Order: sequence, then C-alpha cells, then structure tokens
Amino acid sequence: MKRALVGLAAITLVLAVAYSAAPAGAHGTLIAFQSDVQLRDYLKKLRHRRRVSVPMGDFAMPAPPANAPASAVQSVVVTAEKSTGNGSITNNQTQGVDEGDIVKKHGDTLVVLRRGRLFTVSLAGGGMHPVDTIAAYPPGVDASADWYDEMLVSDDRVIVIGYSYGRGGTEINRFQIDDAGHLRFEDAYQLRSNDYYSARNYASRLVGHQLVLYSPRYLPYDGDPMVALPALRRWTGERSQFRPIGSARQVYIPPQLPDESVDTVHTVTNCDLTAAIMACKATSVLGPDGRVFYVSERAVYVWVTPNWDGGRRATGLLYRLPLDSSAPSAIGVRGAPTDQFSFREDNDELNVLVRSEGAGDAMWTSDYAHGAVALLRIPLDSFGDGMHETGRGQYRILPTLHDEGAFQNRFVGNYVLYGEGSGWSSPQDGRSLLVAAPIAGGAPTTLGLPHAVDRIEIMGGDAVAIGSDQNNVYFSSVLLAPRSEPTLGDRYVLAGAAQAETRSHGFFFHPDPDAGSPDDGSGVLGLPVSRPARPGYRQLFETSAAIVFLRRANGKFLPLGGLEANDTSAVNDSCVASCDDWYGNARPIFVGGRTFALMGYELVEGNVTRASIAEVGRVTILKSRRSVEGRPTD
Repeated sequence: MKRALVGLAAITLVLAVAYSAAPAGAHGTLIAFQSDVQLRDYLKKLRHRRRVSVPMGDFAMPAPPANAPASAVQSVVVTAEKSTGNGSITNNQTQGVDEGDIVKKHGDTLVVLRRGRLFTVSLAGGGMHPVDTIAAYPPGVDASADWYDEMLVSDDRVIVIGYSYGRGGTEINRFQIDDAGHLRFEDAYQLRSNDYYSARNYASRLVGHQLVLYSPRYLPYDGDPMVALPALRRWTGERSQFRPIGSARQVYIPPQLPDESVDTVHTVTNCDLTAAIMACKATSVLGPDGRVFYVSERAVYVWVTPNWDGGRRATGLLYRLPLDSSAPSAIGVRGAPTDQFSFREDNDELNVLVRSEGAGDAMWTSDYAHGAVALLRIPLDSFGDGMHETGRGQYRILPTLHDEGAFQNRFVGNYVLYGEGSGWSSPQDGRSLLVAAPIAGGAPTTLGLPHAVDRIEIMGGDAVAIGSDQNNVYFSSVLLAPRSEPTLGDRYVLAGAAQAETRSHGFFFHPDPDAGSPDDGSGVLGLPVSRPARPGYRQLFETSAAIVFLRRANGKFLPLGGLEANDTSAVNDSCVASCDDWYGNARPIFVGGRTFALMGYELVEGNVTRASIAEVGRVTILKSRRSVEGRPTD
C-alpha cells in the first residue's frame, strides 16, 4: 500500500567504528568518495554489517541557559518566514521557496492537479471558464500504480511530481501551457528513489527556475549496490535506461561514521527547468534512515535518526546540503524534529524545535513524536565534517506537553509555538495547551485553550491556532508582536464542523492590501471544513463540504460565511491513477481581488465584502474541451 535524548542528554558523540575507505577530509565539510571503485567496495562492505544501536548511557538533563534580557528577545532578524502575501496562492513555509501543491496560477489561468489529471480554468476578463484537461503522466503508460501528488509552475511549464510503483522512482512530468490555458505534454523523467511520501511534508520545491527534490534510497541487500545512487532517465518507453547523475565525487559521508549507522542514500536533486532537455545535478549523503527535511533559500537540511532498540537512543546527524552544489556539511544532534515546521533558518543560524523521541516524517511518523521538548539553535559556521556534536548549551529545555495528540509546531516572528491536536484521528473534547517560547531566550508562555491544536498558522505578526472538539472548529488568535509576552486574542467557534484538510496547504491567510504594516494581521483567511465533524483520515476519500472564510480586522474575527460544495455535481470520473487524495482536494484561493474555493472538481467564486461572502459563480472543471487519453471527462 502507498505510504507505509534518553531525554536531552549531555553531548557526547559516539562513533565507534572507523570508516577507512575514504581519505581524511577538511574539517569544514563531509568527505567525498574519490572513485566509483572505492564507493562500490564500501557499499559491498556494508552488506556484512550487523545492525546495532549505539548506546548512549545514562545522562542528566542539561540545564537551560539563563533567561535572556528582553532586548535580546527582540534581536532576532527573521528572514525565512513571513505571512503569505507575495502573490503566491500556496501557503508556503518559506518566502522565496515555492512548494508543490494541487493548484497553481499561470497568468490568468488556474491549473489544478487532481486524481491523475491536470485541469485549467481561465479567469480572464473576470470570468471563470474551464479550458483544458490532460493526463498528468506520459501518453501510453499504464499509470494505475502511480501517484501524482504535487505540481509547480515555472514560466510556461507545468511540472507534475509523482511516484511510480509501476515504473519505479520519483516521476517528473513537464507540460507546456500557453496564455489561454491550453496544455501540451512535453517530456517525462524518472529519478531512482524510494517513496518520498510524508503526511505533512512535500517532496518538491521551486527556487527561481531550479526544481529541488529530496529523495531517499535504501541500500539493497543483494545485487549491484550502485543502484542505490542517484540516476535519471528521460522517459521514451520501457527500454529507457537510467543514467547516473554525477559520480562518486558527489557522494559524501562523515569520516569514521559507523557502518551500522549507514543504510540510506539521502539525495538532493536540482534540475534546471528552463532547459529543453532537463539537466539535473545531485548531491548525496550516506547515513541512517529516519528522515525529515527542510528547504531554505540557501540549503536543504536533512535530519536523520538511527533505529534503536530496548529504549536506548543513538545520536543523530543533521546534514546541510547547499543549493549552490558546494560540499555538504553535518553536525551531531540529539532528539528529532517533528516535521519541516520544526525548522527555520535565520540569517546565519538554524533554529530547530526537537523532541526526545521521534523518527522523522516519513509516511505518518510525524504524528508519533513524543517526550521532552527543546529549542536547538545552531550557528551555521558550526557545521563541519559531522564528527562534532552540538554543545549542551545550544539546547534550551521548554515545557513538555501531555503526549496525548499529534504534535504541531511553527516559528512565527520571534517565537516558536507548539501544541497537540487530533491529527488524522477523530477530534476529542477537552482542553489543551499552546506554548509560545521566545527564540532568543526568556521565559516561555503557556496558554490554555478549550480545543486541540491541529494547525498553527501565521497572520501578519500574530498567529492563529486552529483545532476541533467533537462538534466544533475553533479559531484562536495568538497575539505576539510587539507585546512583552504572548497572549490569547479573539476566538471564533464554527459549530457543527471539523477542519477537512490537515495539510498546511489547506489553509490560506490573505493579508489586507491596505494594511499599514506587514505585521498588522488584518486580512481574510480560508479553511476547508466538513459538516458534521469527521475524523481527519476521511480527507483521503471525501471532498470538503465547504470552505469557511473569516475576516480579521482590529484584532477581531468576523465570520464572512462559506462557499459550499454541491453534492449533486458528483460524477464518476473514470479515475485510473492517483485515485486517493493524499495531498487533499480543497483549497481557498485568492487571486488579486477575487476569492475562490476549490472543492474536488468544483471551483466556486465568492464576492467578499467587509462583512460577508456570497457565491457569484461556479464551474465544474471536469467539463473541459478535451478528453483525457480518448476517454470523455464529463
């Protein structure tokens, strides 16, 4: 089926077995293999290793540093994360780094990816007209074992990212799009990889014209071990051959990393989307499984955590792979981040919120992080060859929660916020806690909420914590800046509903264009909801009942109403590929002064006033002018 700190310890990196196959490297980076022969011999040696955990012994919890003065709390220069207000229609984590999603904009055209197909809708002239549809995969292939999850738009190209169980590996399909919204298949490529799926993270990023992909590949137990290394093929049929991307000199490892800690090739691939034939470069690091990754404008960070047995914990590694293709570096770390939102790069420092027990965000593991909580702050110049570990003073212990739900976290302004929610399970009644800790130091603030914390989102300089009980959805504003300490602000309760999308892309906050400051926090937010309330996992099989919109002005929420789905419009779509909505099917969309709700195959436009939203138009995107591979779509 698709998508299957003993506490925070005193810092001692235990690397017991010397790695002898590679020469010593510079202290500042990992070391590269010098030849394919050397790399092949090393990978063969790994087959005979014995899986063991590296025991860390019993260590005391480190004391947090003294509280920083208030002036220091305000000294953090935030460069990586701001409210979504830069023209993107995707709720991206990092400004300047676009994320693969199911809906994007090209000029006056919306492009939608759903259930193995691409659809376009023209918004030209204030209208809303379906234009075109096409299979999201190469013509003539059997895509029944494939999943097409994410889409990006770069100039006049639409890029679809998927995973093929039938042909093997991460799939990159390119389509040409013209100004009117007509689509034409251009070419397709495949990368060797294992399934990249995460219930929270996204596989693809777009930085400028560079497609950035993270992909894991687990070392084989038999056959040629070199098949685990990055390779690309341009799809021209079943006989298409994979060709290596680069050589052993682009494969790195920390010196003296124990053999038993190496079972995965972690690869970051950069592809130039402007090339007529797509050109890609890959940088790989060898290490343990247990991935979670984060992409800034300058680098990809991959945190790996070895397997463990009997309650013993092994030291992890945090890799930094620069996007300029320079040599990667690493540092030893403890605990594990929960997901990509556990990270933020600020100027020359990386902040990471870690928990004592976790295994990254592969598949659904992000919902099972537990234990002690700490904020780790790493100067970028402390990354090196991976043979040194972060000092104990770089971890600041924060309040621990009850471990009764799925952990949510987010950096907002000068704070990191975290709480617990229902995740993919059924919402439960009861109170919960939200912690807001100043990044630069100082006492954290613990806020009591009458609901779970299922998502934390940015509203200008403030945040909103959204969660459900068994019957209602709550929107609780958290006032952050420029106050001396965080406080709860206004709250809105939507009765008889639950949020219908758990992924970050299901939410969008559109700042008020007339706001005097980017930290003002005035604007309109949208969120898919279901009626009545339902467990989170139902999002895979059911569309949202509505998208609800709230206006925030002068710190107060004003309900505008919702744009409703029309159950009578549901039809048999003859789906043949990617037939479960792993990445959701509903989005609030803000384009200029226009507001839309995408719900399954319906696109609904609403007219937003100061106090309400009213439907002004509706189209079914299945009713396009072209059929898909000869099969009618309506």
